[in-house]
Amino acid sequence: MVSIRTAAPALLLLLAGCVSGPDHKPPEMPLAAKFSEGGTKVNGDVSGSQWWTAFGDKKLNALAVQGLAENLTIQQSLERINQAQAQVVTAGAGGLPSLLASGANTTSGEKGKLRTETETRNTTSGDLTASWLLDLWGQYRRATESANASLDAAYSTVDVQRLAFLQDLATSYVNVRLYQARISIAQDNLKSRRETLALTKFQLDAGAASRLDVVQAEGLVNQTLSTIPSLEIAYRQAVHHIATLLAVPSQTIIAQLQGGGPQPVFRGRVDTGVPADLIRNRPDIRVAERNLAAATAQIGVAEAKLFPTITLSGAISPSYIHTNSISGSLTTWSFGPALSLPIFDGGTLRANVKIAESTSREEYIAWKQTVLSGVEQVENALSAVSRDAQTVAALRAQVKSYQEALELSTASYKDGASSLLDVLDAQRNVSDAQNSLAQAVSQSAIDYISLNVNIGAGYVPAEKAKVAEKPAKVVKVAAKKAAN
Repeated sequence: MVSIRTAAPALLLLLAGCVSGPDHKPPEMPLAAKFSEGGTKVNGDVSGSQWWTAFGDKKLNALAVQGLAENLTIQQSLERINQAQAQVVTAGAGGLPSLLASGANTTSGEKGKLRTETETRNTTSGDLTASWLLDLWGQYRRATESANASLDAAYSTVDVQRLAFLQDLATSYVNVRLYQARISIAQDNLKSRRETLALTKFQLDAGAASRLDVVQAEGLVNQTLSTIPSLEIAYRQAVHHIATLLAVPSQTIIAQLQGGGPQPVFRGRVDTGVPADLIRNRPDIRVAERNLAAATAQIGVAEAKLFPTITLSGAISPSYIHTNSISGSLTTWSFGPALSLPIFDGGTLRANVKIAESTSREEYIAWKQTVLSGVEQVENALSAVSRDAQTVAALRAQVKSYQEALELSTASYKDGASSLLDVLDAQRNVSDAQNSLAQAVSQSAIDYISLNVNIGAGYVPAEKAKVAEKPAKVVKVAAKKAAN
C-alpha cells in the first residue's frame, strides 16, 4: 500500500503537469493553388530581396539603407521588442518562488522624573519571507506562453514597419522624379509656346496674323507658367516627406535630389510565388498568427483561475535586544501552505473565460482576413504590373505622333497654309501626352513597388532577424476548384 508521504509528492508532480485551456494549433484555411495571373512556382524566403536596386538608382539605394537605420517608426517598433521581452519575465514571475529580506535597528527609551523611567534599549531585527504559489493549473505557464507569442508578434511588427517604410520611401522617390519630369516638360513647353508667341507677333507685324492670334498664344504661355508653381510645390512636399522618413533636415535631401534624374523604370518580372507563400513571407500575417497564439494562451490563464490555488509560505524573523541590564536574541519562524478556493464571485471568473474564448475566435477571424487581404493585394498589383508596360508603350507612341504633328503644323503655319489654332492644339496635345507618359511611367514603378511589398519582399536588406516562427498550415485547393 502506498503511503500518503510517498503519494503526496507524486500527486503534486502530476498536478504541476496540468495546463488549463486549449493548446494553440497553427490556423488553417483553403487557398487557391496559384494567383489568377501567376504561376505555380513556390517562392522561398524573399525577405532579403532588395527589390529597389532593380531600378538601378544609386541615390534611391543609399536612401533606403540610410532610412532602414534611421527611420523613427522602425526605432519605435524596436523598442516594443524590449517591452515585450520584459513582459515575458513579468508573465512568468508569479509562478516562481519569491524571497524578501528586510532588516531594522531601533533605539528606544524614556526620559523624565518618574520612577518608572526605563533604560535605553537597542533592538536589531530582520525578516526573511518566502512564498511560492504552486502553478498547479498552468496559469503562469500559459501567461508566459502568451507573452512569448506577443514577443514574436513584436519582432514581426518591426518587419511590417520596415516594409511600410520601404514602400513609402520608394513611392515618394518615384513621385519626386515624376514632378521633376513634369516640371521639365512644362519648361520645355513654355519655351516652345514662347517661340510660337514670338512667331505670331512677327506674323502680326507682317500682316499674316491677327491680334486674336497673339492673345491666344499669350494665353497659352501664361497657362503653362501657372502650372509650374503647383508642380514645384508637389515636388517640395515629396522631398520633405523623404526627409521626415529619414529623420534628417529637408535641405539635405533637396541638395541630393535637386539636380534631377531619370524616372525609375523596372524592366523584368517578379516571382510572386503562390498564395500559400504569403503566410510564410508576409510579416503582417505572422503578426496576426502570433496574436492568435497569445489570445489562445489567455484562455488557459482565465480557466486556471477557476480552480483552487495552493501557496507555500514561510518566514524567519531573528532579533537581538540589548540594554544595560539584559541582552539576548530571539528568533521566530513560521511555515505552512495556504489554500484559496473561489466559491462565489457573481460569475466573474467564468465570464472572463468566455471573454478570452471570444477574443481568440476574433483573432482567428482577423488572421483569415489578413490572409485574404494579402492575396487580394497581390492579385491587384500583379494585374497592374502585367499591363503597365502596354500603357507606357502606347503613350510613348502617342507622344512621338503628337510631336510630329506639332512640327508639321508649325511648319504649315509659317508657310501660311494653316492657322495658329492648329499649332496651339498640337502643342496642347504634346503637353498632355508627355504628362500622361510621365505619370504612366511613375505608376508602373509604384505598381512594381506595391507587388514586391505585398508578397513580403525586402524588409531585411542585410542580416535576417531571428524571429520565432511558427508558420501556419495551408489547405491547398485545386486550381479547377478555385476557378468555380
